[in-house]
Amino acid sequence: MRTLRQSLFLGLILAQAAHSIEEYYFRLYDVLAPARFISGLVSSNLALGFAIANGALVLLGLWCYLARVRKGHASALGWAWFWTILEAINGANHSKASADGAIRRPPSRPGHYSNQDAIALVDRRTVSRRSGPVETMPISAPTSSERRST
Repeated sequence: MRTLRQSLFLGLILAQAAHSIEEYYFRLYDVLAPARFISGLVSSNLALGFAIANGALVLLGLWCYLARVRKGHASALGWAWFWTILEAINGANHSKASADGAIRRPPSRPGHYSNQDAIALVDRRTVSRRSGPVETMPISAPTSSERRST
C-alpha cells in the first residue's frame, strides 16, 4: 500500500511530465534562458535538446519513484528532497518569468500542481518530524470543569 508521501512524490513526477509537455508545446526553450542553455548543451536543435533533456528528467523521476521512494530505500528521503527543491525552484523561476513578461500566457496548470506537490511534500516531512502528538482544537465547547479559571 502506498503512503501519502509516496503518492505525493508520484504526483510530483507526473505533474513534471505534463509540465514538460506543456513547456515543449509553448516553446519555452526559445523564451527562457535556462531552458535554452540546457537544450543547447544537449543539441544544436533547441527543440530536440529540450525534448531529450526533459525526457531524461522525467525518466530519472520515474526511476526515483519506482526504485527508491516506492521501495522505501535508504536514499528515498534524499531523492524526495532533491525533487521537492528542484520543483520549487522551477515554479519560482516560472513565476518570475511570468511577472517579468517573458512568458505571455497564464500560469500553467501542470506547473501549478507540481508546486503544490512540492509544498505538500515539505509539509509532510515537517509534520512527520514532530516528536509528540499534534494538539487539536475540540469540536464541541468545553464543559465547565474543562474551562480555565480567569
